[in-house]
Amino acid sequence: MASGGFAPPTGGSPSSAVIEQKLRAEQIVKNGAGWFLAIAGLSILNSVLTMSGTHFHFIFGLGITEIVDAVGRQSGATGTTLGLVVNLFIAGFFLWFWHFGRKGEKWAFLTGMALYAIDGLILLPFKDFLGLAFHGYALFRIYNGMQGIPVLQEIQSRLAPAGAPIEPT
Repeated sequence: MASGGFAPPTGGSPSSAVIEQKLRAEQIVKNGAGWFLAIAGLSILNSVLTMSGTHFHFIFGLGITEIVDAVGRQSGATGTTLGLVVNLFIAGFFLWFWHFGRKGEKWAFLTGMALYAIDGLILLPFKDFLGLAFHGYALFRIYNGMQGIPVLQEIQSRLAPAGAPIEPT
């Protein structure tokens, strides 16, 4: 079920079933993109937890932000603050992928997934297999969201009047 469990519509005029399929396709795409938001938010939360001195962190964040936190912690208060700024910048990229992914931009999914896969490889030398497993699961869910894009585009083209430009939702 690469298309999220439904096939593109095959009829002529828009019906409630076609509208329902469009809404479902939009939701699949937005759910996949939503993982970028969760990754960014939990990475920042992990950085804040590190700044506060707790030894607790979520497996859901980015490996690169954990490295930045560790380097910042060794550099004292200024290094920790600078590490948070760097991590906000890194998380900003994932917010960017979330923003454009929700609009059905395939490049945002592909670029975000590639960077998150590379980030997962960072965890290998540290033997963080639980974090690596989560990266794999998140990539799977993001990929599922990306699979809804062609279906959504097909439905949008069927719903658009002849000759009208297709605009993202």
